[in-house]
Amino acid sequence: MSEPIIHAQELAKAYQKGATQAFALRRATFTIQPGEFVAIMGPSGSGKSTLLYTLGGLVRLTGGHYWLAGREITQLSEHELAQVRNRYIGFVFQSFQLLPSLSALRNVELPALYNRQARRDRRVRARTLLERVGLGERLDHRPPELSGGEAQRVAIARALMNDPPLLLADEPTGNLDSANGAAVMALLDELHREGRTVIMVTHDAEIARQHANRILLIRDGVLEQ
Repeated sequence: MSEPIIHAQELAKAYQKGATQAFALRRATFTIQPGEFVAIMGPSGSGKSTLLYTLGGLVRLTGGHYWLAGREITQLSEHELAQVRNRYIGFVFQSFQLLPSLSALRNVELPALYNRQARRDRRVRARTLLERVGLGERLDHRPPELSGGEAQRVAIARALMNDPPLLLADEPTGNLDSANGAAVMALLDELHREGRTVIMVTHDAEIARQHANRILLIRDGVLEQ
């Protein structure tokens, strides 16, 4: 078996609330192999988004150890974490997180800009990715001029800009109607078939059953495989 893309050992995340600590994540241990499609599910406030953001290096752990592609990243500096995210991880958020003042093309370019890729190269790749997600005619449109489904497809194109092996999606269909949600999930399925690892937070059990190879259940910060 190949090396896990993710190995998590007793991950814990606590937030201080007055004199007490509230745990959003309690001693979570699991591995994810390259090419898996994993859904994270649980009730509202169960810790599923905290777990996803921990895997993305956006939330600092209180305890435990986390290896990404064989490298422990638990104690990396913010600069080192940013480099790891830029190389290995593409993010897709429920609220899209696009910059409203930039065109779709410029939004997709951003990860490569941080990576100091040549302007012509990043422009060509961003255009190619937008054409792939069916938005070749919307390159110059800004997010306020796009539908929710179009905005999410721009966000997926942006997540692919640096060709990461791992995609993290937080409720990617949460703000979409059923038709646009199905189109976004079909795109994630296609990316998964190409060999990418996909980890998705969802509240929709039907979507999890239809698309994920495995479901991780979390309740009150405790992970149930």
